[in-house]
Amino acid sequence: MGEETDDVKGKEMTEQRKGGINMIYLDNAATSFPKPASVTDAVTECMTEWCANPGRSGHEMAMKSAEAVYRARIEAAGLIGAGPDEIVFTQNCTGALNIALHGVLRPGDHVVTTMMEHNSVLRPLNAMRRYGVKTTVVRCGPDGRLSAESVRRACRDNTRMIVCTMASNVTGTVMPTEEIGEIAAEKRILFLADGSQAAGVLETDVESMKADFLAVSGHKSLMGPQGTGFLYIRHGTPVFSVTEGGTGSESESIVQPQTVPEGMEAGTLNVPGITGLAEGIRFVKKTGLPEIRKKEENLIGYLSSMLEGRKNIISYGPEKSEQKVGIFAFNIRGMNSETTAEILDRQYGIAVRAGFHCAPFAHRAIGTQNSGCVRISVGMFNTEKEISDAAEAILDIAEIAEKRKNSVKISDKNMVY
Repeated sequence: MGEETDDVKGKEMTEQRKGGINMIYLDNAATSFPKPASVTDAVTECMTEWCANPGRSGHEMAMKSAEAVYRARIEAAGLIGAGPDEIVFTQNCTGALNIALHGVLRPGDHVVTTMMEHNSVLRPLNAMRRYGVKTTVVRCGPDGRLSAESVRRACRDNTRMIVCTMASNVTGTVMPTEEIGEIAAEKRILFLADGSQAAGVLETDVESMKADFLAVSGHKSLMGPQGTGFLYIRHGTPVFSVTEGGTGSESESIVQPQTVPEGMEAGTLNVPGITGLAEGIRFVKKTGLPEIRKKEENLIGYLSSMLEGRKNIISYGPEKSEQKVGIFAFNIRGMNSETTAEILDRQYGIAVRAGFHCAPFAHRAIGTQNSGCVRISVGMFNTEKEISDAAEAILDIAEIAEKRKNSVKISDKNMVY
């Protein structure tokens, strides 16, 4: 990291943790922490000085709010190579995915997706089975990796959409989304990419991906507040609104406008959150995606090297850190994942996530469908010292587990769904 970036990091850590919980935070795949000071400052300024309803009134505060939202569209669009009129703001990535799925799929349609998807994809698709939407879930390897050709083979004449995450929220595995986009374009199938774990870490360009939709979380690697996200909708892609209400345009009609983005954003937007998200995106752009990616790879690689060769520590996902985003998934033999996470929290002050991570098929792929796993996920503000402390804590717990072999046995056998 450069000297200036390190100074910023140190200042951010000090400002954000002052008076808060003093712990090592390694749960950034759930939500990033701490946020850049510029993000919290922007939210505070909005809330205290000019927050009004954008697009509903003509007074100065409403106009300033509308301007802030538009500037945020420009920031979001610039991050992914889109136009501002192709950006729909949502309350999270789940909301974005639901617009794309429910707004497009109809009875008789077929969808191809993968085992590594989050429940924000799997549950809507499961719910639409009752309406006659069929789904094929493509197998992934025991490290979470996916063959693009297996996606091609799963396509049918009535396949309407391919849905694929850019990076797994369980193992961090980076998926071949550009290859899948090529397949979708060749077959004239809509392609929906889930960028929840990728945006803000991986270079993301909707044109090179040939994505028709890209769903993005604002509160993870984009460093924005919770309650923010957006959906890219390629210009001209047919999609119906899934929520009807006030839009600030065509108010004389009881018919919901179907224009993008206005028709997809019924109700008052989260102006403070969107303002903060814009600052988070600016922070990411200023820091640079290559720098962020390099740091997360280095931290995960360092953690892997400290735990490598320990026979009672089972890791999941690709071995090489460059094949995944900043996630390290593991279990300790003789101890269930929830117990490991609880000990890390209560005895060592280390925040991680254990269990099934809202991705049941992903756990079938990696062989943890009965046990779940512990997920460590790093962020921009984590340090090598924190990773070293976490590794030492895991080694301590593993030693304890080795002495208590009457606990729950965890198998390292990889099961394929």
